[in-house]
Amino acid sequence: MTVFVNSINQLRPIHDNVLVTEMNFADRKTSGGIFIPSDNGKNHGIRPRWGRVFAVGPDQQDVAVGQWICVDHGRWTRGVRLDLPDGETVVRRIDPKDILLVSDIEPKDDTFSDKGL
Repeated sequence: MTVFVNSINQLRPIHDNVLVTEMNFADRKTSGGIFIPSDNGKNHGIRPRWGRVFAVGPDQQDVAVGQWICVDHGRWTRGVRLDLPDGETVVRRIDPKDILLVSDIEPKDDTFSDKGL
């Protein structure tokens, strides 16, 4: 489903809700050059994920738009595809109580799971 939005200001989460974008579910490559196929939807894909904060509700005091947050596994929605004036993006609502870490710069996603090994 794609939602057409003329302005980011049209979207305002309520309460302490947080919307994120840029969550990585793609293939990964380690710094040593080892290729790791996408683990999304598999038991060994159970791991926290990073996302960039897209919008926050008025009661949210812990994170701000533009920051990167690490969210506990599975504590996000499937996502809604938004067609914005500057391009298309997928936005997900995350559970605010499951935010594990906050970063002002994009972190390297090198978390690995030992499930299924």
